[in-house]
Amino acid sequence: MIGSLNLIILSENRIPDFMQHRITELFGIEYPIVQGGMIWASGWRLASAVSNAGGLGLLGAGSMYPEVLEEHIIKCKKTTDKPFGVNVPMLYPDIEKLMDIIVEQGVKIVFTSAGNPKTWTKFLQDKGIIVVHVVSSVKFALKAQEAGVDAVVAEGFEAGGHNGRDETTTMVLIPSVKEKITIPLIAAGGIATGRAMLAAMVLGADGVQVGSRFVASHEASSHEMFKQMIVQAKEGDTQLTLKELAPVRLLKNKFFQDIQQAYAKGVNMEELKELLGRARAKKGMFEGDMDEGELEIGQVSGLIHAISPAAQIVADLMAEFNQAKAEMCQY
Repeated sequence: MIGSLNLIILSENRIPDFMQHRITELFGIEYPIVQGGMIWASGWRLASAVSNAGGLGLLGAGSMYPEVLEEHIIKCKKTTDKPFGVNVPMLYPDIEKLMDIIVEQGVKIVFTSAGNPKTWTKFLQDKGIIVVHVVSSVKFALKAQEAGVDAVVAEGFEAGGHNGRDETTTMVLIPSVKEKITIPLIAAGGIATGRAMLAAMVLGADGVQVGSRFVASHEASSHEMFKQMIVQAKEGDTQLTLKELAPVRLLKNKFFQDIQQAYAKGVNMEELKELLGRARAKKGMFEGDMDEGELEIGQVSGLIHAISPAAQIVADLMAEFNQAKAEMCQY
């Protein structure tokens, strides 16, 4: 009886109404769904499609030269009248040029990552831009809040691409961060279904960021062979590696196995850098070299079974979210 009562209270009070949510109000969007700004996947076609479907589309500036980013922003503005943003890794060598273009082109939302949020937050906010910072721990969430960002993305260990060193899972990270901050919280890492979205929000998130699921979309600029490999992936087909350089979750291909063999031989840092080389991610995810390329994708790839239009992905997420929410309310 007590268990049933707790579920009734949960369904009535703790499952948020996404139509009146802090994230939808902050960004001016219909659904609390943010498309991850992933390198080699998140161009103007994907960002505008997600924004037109009611979420927040992001351009992934990490794989773009400044002039390429400008082109994508211009095309995005032509193909959607809805809000969209740009994800900027702060380790980018020409970041000043990127920021100048973002301001000149009137972008209203910027997600920053891989660096100190104090560096650019005030500069952007003084230009009327909403700033969100991506973190992998409570420590960095608090630093981001102290820097004055408008929201944080807390990304769990399940996520694809570059990851936190602490290996904190989304289920642990979200309530831990929620306990310590007051600004809006977006959950990321392992979220590709409406049920996962609901779970993240029950844990305390105000919205979700979805990456891997949108890589396997028609509009993603990633190579078709990479998309096919994602939908063929099974549980255990990804693993975090290269922690000495920058932890990254990869699909297990020949390049991944080469890394493992190098570790078995006692590879040092310089040898790892030589093995990684340059443009390894572009070679795999964008150019389609499934053997020698770096294939960044999340653990949740094992739950992705089809390449779909971005609008359908958003619709499916919301339909399953609402179905799961209704099922919870039956208890």
